Amino acid sequence: MPFLELFDETLDINSTENYELSVQISPDGLSFCLLDSIRNKFVLVRSFGADENKYLSADKISELLRNDDFLTKRYKKINCIVPSSKFTLVPTPLYDPAKKDEYFSFNHILEEDNIVLADKTSDPDAFLVFSVSKPIIELINRFYPGVHPHHHIKLLLEHTSAIRKRVNGNYIHAHVERDFFNLIVFNNNILKFCNSFAYRNISDILYYVLNAFKNLGIKQEETIYFSGLTEKYDDLSSSFSLYIRNIKFSKPSGNFTFSYVFNDTELHRFINLFNVVNCE
Repeated sequence: MPFLELFDETLDINSTENYELSVQISPDGLSFCLLDSIRNKFVLVRSFGADENKYLSADKISELLRNDDFLTKRYKKINCIVPSSKFTLVPTPLYDPAKKDEYFSFNHILEEDNIVLADKTSDPDAFLVFSVSKPIIELINRFYPGVHPHHHIKLLLEHTSAIRKRVNGNYIHAHVERDFFNLIVFNNNILKFCNSFAYRNISDILYYVLNAFKNLGIKQEETIYFSGLTEKYDDLSSSFSLYIRNIKFSKPSGNFTFSYVFNDTELHRFINLFNVVNCE
């Protein structure tokens, strides 16, 4: 099982009531970080990934949640994130909570043992209607009762808000998960495109992005921002650099800092985990 851990020497397991816990849970892996709310500094990140071509079962996730020395402690605040490739955006004036399953079914088929949830976004003013594994939601309710799980697109949209308001023209963001990626495009701060694509290889990602560029009239000289499971000089970014001149990696932004132990870490890989602390 792939594992990553970074922690500051000031981390104190007996002071977790001064910390904010953010945890992301999916069959692809379990990751969490701790924010020291007194200093507004991230002091720990820990990640358990599924093995290649495998997924974490609900029982395995439960075992990780139950046995980790930090995940069962009391915290000042707890945030949960559930990545999901299947979602629909519904403008707030049109949204009826009693019809969320109906909205979802316009674009997707609800898989067996999945349920439909909703998450409010402020910019744009809409509701994200998405599906998630019922066993995972049951785990969240059991370990973190009363905590509303956020869809990862909400965090990406809110993260881009300050940046795209300073951009004239297009703001383009690609977020890569293990089996799917999201492409978000704003033009003059108006959402023009937000979708999810399943992929098997880098060529798939290139095809979908370049096709979207063509259909939206975006020039390949424009800047694209990446986050998630990619990094500088890897196969994905190297392949994109052959077609798109300006590639940048999004950095977490907010009223917080990072311990020095994060200095050599590609922070964009955990961008949603860090940015969820900005949510009210």
